This record gives sequence, structure tokens and C-alpha cells, in this order.
Amino acid sequence: MEMLSLKTELTENAYPGRGIIIGKSADGTKAVTAYFIMGRSSNSRNRIFVEDGEGIRTQAFDPSKLEDPSLIIYAPVRVLGNKTIVTNGDQTDTIYDGMDIQLTFEQSLRSREFEPDGPNYTPRISGIMHIENGNFNYAMSILKSNNGNPDACNRYTFAYENPVAGEGHFIHTYMHDGNPLPSFEGEPKLVSIPDDIDAFTDLLWSSLNEDNKVSLFVRYIDIASGTYETKIVNKNV
Repeated sequence: MEMLSLKTELTENAYPGRGIIIGKSADGTKAVTAYFIMGRSSNSRNRIFVEDGEGIRTQAFDPSKLEDPSLIIYAPVRVLGNKTIVTNGDQTDTIYDGMDIQLTFEQSLRSREFEPDGPNYTPRISGIMHIENGNFNYAMSILKSNNGNPDACNRYTFAYENPVAGEGHFIHTYMHDGNPLPSFEGEPKLVSIPDDIDAFTDLLWSSLNEDNKVSLFVRYIDIASGTYETKIVNKNV
């Protein structure tokens, strides 16, 4: 698979929607994830990321302007022991609760499907990172309508064992802007992961469309110790 430029992927796409990146830093010592949200409506844009324990949640920037919270207020990131869960919706809680009773990542998502926001039927994208005894692996999932048909849900899981240093994978909700919005297609995209969290954060934030970007979360987890560093950037400050 060809390694793509994250800068090009983002600067040339005005609306990839929400995106998850997971991989390993170039020096092989860090498990890396990033999650961003974008918005076209005033309700979607009226959000910020805030820390919530070891994870984060979305919050209305101006509560007086909050319209429908059902699909925009959720916890994108939660930590369950040595597992870090990253998703674009409240399925974070579904995965957390399922894995807490020994279900797998894939089994936990069986009870969910794409978002009920026709005609877009936004895919639910999810990621799970597992660090144990100095080893790191991850998986990514997308639940999407069958080419826009809400009567059928297509489920895809991609698992990455013993990830290669400097490599990661990028999945996002929409192929590009449109009405209705076309769902992501294919495997998660192969991208490079640098060592420096500040440089990676700056690259992502500066490459996202200025009008549509809302918030960005980046975390680097030390594979040996489990300690981590987090960066949060909000357009609304």
C-alpha cells in the first residue's frame, strides 16, 4: 500500500468529517493516536474538546446555542486499563462496556450501526489501542450504510499486529464534501507518524480546512511505561 501524505490528504479535502489516526512513532517507542472533528452547521461547530479523566469529551462552547446534542456531545476517548478507545460517537461507551465484560472490540460493536442522520447515514468509525508488556497493537472499525441504503449495515474491522515504526493508519467519515455526504471507502489509509507530538499536532491542525475544523486531540503513549502526553486544540477558545 502506498504511504500517503497526511498534509495532502487533509489540505485537498475540505470536508473529511471526523477522522482517527493510529500508529507508532518513527523511533518505535510511542503508540500514537489523533482524533479530529469538523462541522458544517452552527450546531456542529459550537463544540470544544475537554479532558475527562484519562479521556476527553465534547462540550458545547456556547451552551445557549446548543440545538440537538444527540450526535455531537459524547466521549471520543476513554481508557480501560491498558486499552485506549477512540471513536466518533457514543459507541466509545459501547466498546468500553463490552470490553469490560470480556467482549472483543468487534463483538462490542455488533449492537451498533451507522448514525441515524439520513440522508448522510454517517459511518461510525472506531479505534482500539492495546499496550501490554512492551507490545502494542491496534484495530480500526467502520460501520456504514450499504452505499447509502439504511436497510443494510456493512461492518469492517482492520487489525494491525506488531505495527511498524513510523507507520499509522487514517480513517475518516466522508470521502469529501457533498449532499448527501459520501461515506469513506476502502481500507484505512497508510500514513507516516513522526516522533514529535508538537510537530504532528501542528501538521494536522494547519492542514484541516480553516472554515470547517472544530477540534483536535493528539496523544503519544510510551509503550514501555504506559505514560502519555496529550495535546488538545480547539478553534473556539
